[in-house]
Amino acid sequence: MDNWRNLIHIFVTVFLSYFASLLVNPTIADVTMEAVCPGQDECSLAIYLTGFQQAIAGIGAVVMMPVIGTLSDVYGRKVLLTIPLTLSIFPLVILAVKRTTEFFYAYYALKTLTSMVTEGGIICLSLSYLADNVSEGKRVSAFGLLSGVVAAATVCGTFVARLLPTTQIFQVAAVVAFIAAIYMKIFLKETIRNASVEPLEEPILKSVTETSATNQDKIILKPTDLFKKMPLPKDIINLLKTNKTVSLASFVAFFNSLAEAGVQAFLMYYLKARFHFQKDQFADIWLITNIASTLSSMVLMPILAPLLGEETLLCIGLFAGFLNMLLDSIAWAPWVPYASAMLGVFLFLASPSIRSIISKQVGPCEQGIAQGCLMGIASFANIISPLIYSPLSALFLSDTAPFKFPGFSILCVGLAWFAAFIVGTMIKIQPLWSSRDRANSEPCLLA
Repeated sequence: MDNWRNLIHIFVTVFLSYFASLLVNPTIADVTMEAVCPGQDECSLAIYLTGFQQAIAGIGAVVMMPVIGTLSDVYGRKVLLTIPLTLSIFPLVILAVKRTTEFFYAYYALKTLTSMVTEGGIICLSLSYLADNVSEGKRVSAFGLLSGVVAAATVCGTFVARLLPTTQIFQVAAVVAFIAAIYMKIFLKETIRNASVEPLEEPILKSVTETSATNQDKIILKPTDLFKKMPLPKDIINLLKTNKTVSLASFVAFFNSLAEAGVQAFLMYYLKARFHFQKDQFADIWLITNIASTLSSMVLMPILAPLLGEETLLCIGLFAGFLNMLLDSIAWAPWVPYASAMLGVFLFLASPSIRSIISKQVGPCEQGIAQGCLMGIASFANIISPLIYSPLSALFLSDTAPFKFPGFSILCVGLAWFAAFIVGTMIKIQPLWSSRDRANSEPCLLA
């Protein structure tokens, strides 16, 4: 693997950050229910609050992700990575202090605001960092390893959550989030992207007036340049319309994110109402899912990617997601969700494949904005997801459902993955230029 010493530090940073945020996942449903509907197993208010938070955070992230990606192309990945890592600490500190109703709503408000940057910002900048340091031929494996690191963090976080009492979970998460920010600041090295590219071929980084005749003068960026570097909507649209492959991959990313958001937000409420699951049962399911994801990303993907290609792996992952939700929606016994969670071995092949496909279709100076746009699409899906699934979940888990099918909203989540699968079968990666040819002809699609 290229530049392994640089990559190990980004992997450790991502592991610590995701461990902190995902440590609270198995217990957040119980904390929410206890704060807004104490003593109840079904609560429409908790579902709507979760959906509202997801939507508002998504609206902000749609704007922020392309901006963060573009600014990282200008000022560096490490500088921008400091922002989401720092912001992720504060909501955890609130619930680490106390989990009363008042403190929960303070956490809820701050989490909604910080999620605009933290939810996709860390992974967006990490993917861009990998693209800077890994050649195109190995990029899908590197992205798969990053997904494996996230899954491993989830496994460890879920396992620790299984052992810790709720009173200590948020305290441990806050401390680990702080350590992640400090580790990144000390050990992670900024990368120099494609030094062989001529200055005039990097218009996002340099303007014609900023390039001196010697090409060796240090570029000084004024504060007003910050706003000039931000991408306009037309820049994002032009990037997504680069070719048919990018356009189709963008549609797949949307439907995939729509389904992922639905699972993360509403599956626990469905299982709680259907089988009266608690924190430990949720932890077991996330543990199985993410052990499968870790094996998939770290073992299967590096082996299968050179043999089958990203397009095939993408379709396998998307269809596995559909089967997973189909089984959950018709679950007839408490063990069924545990069995369907093992499909995570194939489900988690999808996201790294999409990211690799997009990454290979843009130039070296657009990796940040490309991954930022991809996360912006995911954030837009986070806006749409609660608008669809919150009313469906609340309706079909209530006594006023039009027909008795508690898992109907979960089936609809699966249909989003099936739609992504249909579009994914149309993707064909175009032949790639060599790095030198790309640099000499058209490295920047936004030029």
